[in-house]
Amino acid sequence: MENRIITISREYGSGGRAIGRKLAEKLGIHCYDAELLQRIVEKSGYSAEYVKEKGEEAPGGVLSMFVIDRSKGPTHQDTLWQVQKDVITEIADKESCVIVGRCADYILEARADCLKVFVHAAFDKRVERAINEYGDPEESAEKLVKEKDKRRMSVGRGKELPRLP
Repeated sequence: MENRIITISREYGSGGRAIGRKLAEKLGIHCYDAELLQRIVEKSGYSAEYVKEKGEEAPGGVLSMFVIDRSKGPTHQDTLWQVQKDVITEIADKESCVIVGRCADYILEARADCLKVFVHAAFDKRVERAINEYGDPEESAEKLVKEKDKRRMSVGRGKELPRLP
């Protein structure tokens, strides 16, 4: 039987992580979120903080071709992207599951067995969730939500991302 993969992409504070967990539980399949992050950390050797921050960013893009010097080989970001891609692909090849974030929708875009879901919510509700559930400081929660949105938006929502060999 073919695997069934569901990727959950989301706006910060929209509840996509919780939806992914509940969906996986209802379907009786595994949800990869924090465990996925841990696997990437172990395989890459990078710190959890680095992977958490940079793992939602794809390397490359038109501007980076002029700014980033790859003459000495791949950058840390390139290496992290490849490890993340490998880990997500291995999981998808092995089992039916829900994968939250980490650009899984983009990495698995060509697979026929993958359903891609994007979760969004009203801005004020996302700010409220960021404060009450994620513990973001009330005075900077709006700014944090906007910054996360901007960073996630640059990772392929509506534009082509570069391909690594």
